[in-house]
Amino acid sequence: MDRPEAIQQIRDACKIIVQQFMKIHPAVRQLNHQETQDELLKTLHQLTVELETLKKKLGKLERDDASTVL
Repeated sequence: MDRPEAIQQIRDACKIIVQQFMKIHPAVRQLNHQETQDELLKTLHQLTVELETLKKKLGKLERDDASTVL
């Protein structure tokens, strides 16, 4: 696997993770336990931030690769 394929594989996995997060959010509301809901939503937010950081790093790597081609 070369770098572009690896980047695409990671992007595809990130997309699946985001889709699963979107399934978790509505279920959290149904727990009817505010303390647990707050903690879960906080953790989901942190995970989302980390996932976005990962995607930004991939974008930077792609831009760096594109600039070396020129």
